[in-house]
Amino acid sequence: MPRTLKLTGKWKNITFEEMEEFVRAARDAGVHHHTEFTAEVSSSGKIKEVEIELD
Repeated sequence: MPRTLKLTGKWKNITFEEMEEFVRAARDAGVHHHTEFTAEVSSSGKIKEVEIELD
């Protein structure tokens, strides 16, 4: 079973600061720049959750 890194917004939608922390954590975990990730968006198009599979 693959390991994943997941982020859910504190107040419903993810902030820019939270996304930056997620990207840093992913890079620290060895995720490469070309790796795709999954995002869940609200009906208004705001990011609610992101998840990336770790190697």
